[in-house]
Amino acid sequence: MLKEIKVTLATVLLSLSSAALATPVELPALNALPDKTSISGLSSGAFMASQFHVAYSEELIGAGIVAGGPWNCAGNNPFGNPFLTPIVSATTTCMNPCQGSIIGCPSMMFPDSGYLVDLAKNTAKSGDIDELENLKNDKVYIFSGSSDETVVTGVVNTTTEFYQKLGLSDDNILYSNQVDAGHAFITTDPKDTECSITEAPYINDCDIPQAQQILEHIYGKQKPASKKLTGELIEFDQTAFFDKPLTSMNDTAFVYVPDNCRTEQCKVHVSMHGCEQGVSVIGTTYIEETGYMEAADTNSTIVLYPQVKKSTLNPMNPKGCWDFWGYSSNNLPPYKYFSKEAPQMVAIKKMIDHLISKPMKLTKN
Repeated sequence: MLKEIKVTLATVLLSLSSAALATPVELPALNALPDKTSISGLSSGAFMASQFHVAYSEELIGAGIVAGGPWNCAGNNPFGNPFLTPIVSATTTCMNPCQGSIIGCPSMMFPDSGYLVDLAKNTAKSGDIDELENLKNDKVYIFSGSSDETVVTGVVNTTTEFYQKLGLSDDNILYSNQVDAGHAFITTDPKDTECSITEAPYINDCDIPQAQQILEHIYGKQKPASKKLTGELIEFDQTAFFDKPLTSMNDTAFVYVPDNCRTEQCKVHVSMHGCEQGVSVIGTTYIEETGYMEAADTNSTIVLYPQVKKSTLNPMNPKGCWDFWGYSSNNLPPYKYFSKEAPQMVAIKKMIDHLISKPMKLTKN
C-alpha cells in the first residue's frame, strides 16, 4: 500500500513538474532594431502579410507574400454588387475565381488592382491605414506556384500589379511564378512533399530555400543559413496581446531568438502560417520546417510566429485561417479586418513593439 502511495505521489509530482515546464513565459523584450521589421506569410498568412504591410507601412521595410492576394482583396467590389460580401469575395475572387466557370476566365473575375489601389488611397486618407508613400522604398517578394489551384497565379498577379500601381519599382519587387509548385511554402528538404503537389502540411521540396530568398530580398545579402541552430525557440503567452473574443488567436505563440540577439540589436521578421498550419493543428512543423530559423540564426534576425487556431462558431474559422475577410467582426460591417484597428493586426503590432522595447533593469532599493 505504501509503495502504491509513493508511486502515485511521484506520478503527481512529475505531472506537476511537467505542467510547470510547459507553462508559457512572457514574450521577451529584446531591444530589437525599430526600423528593420518585415513580415511574410503563406496563403491566409500571405493575405495577412499584405494587409499588415500596407496598414502599418510606417513600421515595416518589406514583405513576403507566398500564394496570397493584394491588400483588402476581400473588399474587391468594383461594380458595387450588394451580394458580394467580403467572405464571398475571399473564397471566390481571391482564390480560384474561374473554378467551375461556364463563361471562361475573363480578367473581370480576378481582383481589380486599380480599384483596390483607389480603395487604399481613400482608406489612408481616413487614417485607417498608414500613408501609402511609406511603401515606395520597401522590398516585396511575391510567389505563386504554377500548379497552385488554391490561390491561382491570376490572383497573385494582381498583388504585383497593386504594388506597382502604388509606385514600387521593379527592382523592389521580386515576383516568381515559374516554379511548378503546389499551394505550399517551398524548401530544399527532400523529406518534404513533392514540389507540384498540394497537401498538408503545405511545405514542399522545390529545391529552393524560400525563407532565405525572402529575407535576402528584403534585407540584402545574407550569410549562409545555419546548419546548427545557436538560439532558442520560445513558446510565450500570446493572450497578453489581444482581448477581443473573436480573434481566433491561439493562447500561445512562438519566437526564435538567435543567441547574439540577447546582447545585440537585431532585426525582426514576422512569419505567418497558413490555414491548417497553426501549432494547434500541426504542432511546430511550420515553425521548424520552413527554414526561417536557420536563415535568421546567422543573420541577426528574430523571427516571430503569431498563431491562430480553428474555431467553429464565434468566430467561424474552421480551418484556422488568418482573418482577411472579416470573421473578427462576425462577418458584419463595419469591417475592420484590413485596417490598423483589426484585432489580429493590433495584436501582432503589440508583439513587435514588445520585441523592440528594452528589457527592464532591476534597481536596488
